[in-house]
Amino acid sequence: MGNGVSSFESPGNPSHSRGIHSRNKKAMEFIARGWSALREVDRVIDYTELRDPRLIPLLRTAKENFELALEVDNMNTHARYWLSKLHFKYHVPGACKAVGAALLVEAANMGDPDAQYELGCHLRVQNENVQSDQQAFYYIEKAVDQKDVASAMWCFYRASTKGHAGAAIAYGALLLRGAEVPEAVRKFNAKLGRGSAEVPPVEMAREQFRRAADAGCDLGLHWLRRIEAADEGELHPRSTVIP
Repeated sequence: MGNGVSSFESPGNPSHSRGIHSRNKKAMEFIARGWSALREVDRVIDYTELRDPRLIPLLRTAKENFELALEVDNMNTHARYWLSKLHFKYHVPGACKAVGAALLVEAANMGDPDAQYELGCHLRVQNENVQSDQQAFYYIEKAVDQKDVASAMWCFYRASTKGHAGAAIAYGALLLRGAEVPEAVRKFNAKLGRGSAEVPPVEMAREQFRRAADAGCDLGLHWLRRIEAADEGELHPRSTVIP
């Protein structure tokens, strides 16, 4: 019995930390294999039919490796994100959009910036005729009929704080369009001790575009110039955003 107790890996034990590191490393190995297979699919998919049976072995390999990564490390957000993309975008055997949606939401809630951005883009879609700058937005295939702009902005904001330039531009553009700062964002900033004073939407948007520009995104610079032109009275800020 004594041996059984001593083998328990409590959080403070070095063996526990080694176990976590080992699981993370193994999961990343599976993710690398899955991503490699998916990259090969993306390389040839433009020259084949979406349901080309020759793609099935590669898609299966990708799916199996992402699933194995989650088995090894159930907290891995990268595996969740890529597995969600498989269910959404590719004709992999066993694909299910509901499963993809659940995985994407989980990855976003667990803090994955790519998942937060993609979920935000999905929630941002309000009708079939939405027009957007291809460099600023991209949309995942609709799986759930969501029209909650506040939730989309919250996802964009979380992703932008983690360095996602596209999410910063999306959040800033929505602010310029007249969208209100979501309550979730206000509470988040309040916990960090900031955001007590009211900041004009244009200034909040300017901060987001500057964040994108600092990350090396040319579109961020483009939007900053637009705001500067508006400041000089050449155009109204809202004329620069999506209709």
